[in-house]
Parts: sequence; C-alpha cells; structure tokens
Amino acid sequence: MRSPLARAIGLGSAKEGAGPWWAERVSAVALVPLALWFAASIMAHTGSNYAAFIAWLRTPLAATLMILLLIALFHHTALGLQVVIEDYVHSRTKFVAIVAVRLGCFALAVTGIMATLHIAFIG
Repeated sequence: MRSPLARAIGLGSAKEGAGPWWAERVSAVALVPLALWFAASIMAHTGSNYAAFIAWLRTPLAATLMILLLIALFHHTALGLQVVIEDYVHSRTKFVAIVAVRLGCFALAVTGIMATLHIAFIG
C-alpha cells in the first residue's frame, strides 16, 4: 500500500509541463533586455522624422534586435495564451483554440519579421 504522496511524487499533470514552463520563463528573461532596448530606442527617436527612423532600423544591430524581440515576444505570447486556454477552456474547442492562438502568433511574428527585413533591405 502506497501513500497518496508516494503515488504523486514525480508526476505532474500528465507527467509533463516543465518544458513549456521553462520556455515561458526563458522567453520572459529574454524579453527584459529586448523590451528595454526597444523602449529606449523609441524614446531616443521621439521627434525624429520617418527617414531617420528608417535609417536606424536599417542598421544591422537594430534589425537583428528587432527580429529577436518579435520572436521572443510572440513565442512568449503563444505560451502564455496556451496556459490560459488550458486552464479555462473545458470543452472540445480547447484544441481548436490552442491551434488558432499558435497560428495567430506565428502569423504575427512572420509579418513583423518580414516587415523588418523589408525595411532593412529595401527601405
């Protein structure tokens, strides 16, 4: 006869969950310096004209950091929204909602990355 604690040790909900939890934490940590860089850059360009902003975004460092920000931001968003759906949706629509959130975040990330690359290479 095993105690309830002995049966539960090592078993999370369905024996998984640590991977997405860590991914969410890592993406949150990555977002801190990227968001600070983005906020500081926007503040530095307050009052600048369109040409100055485009010239800034065409620099390799700015374009690279912008793409990294978009990847981390939408990955973190997808992970967070998936947790909310898993916690609060208790019907057959859970799978559809998770797929919709993932596809939506992917589409927004790709759109932002393509726009950044377009500005960086074409202007």
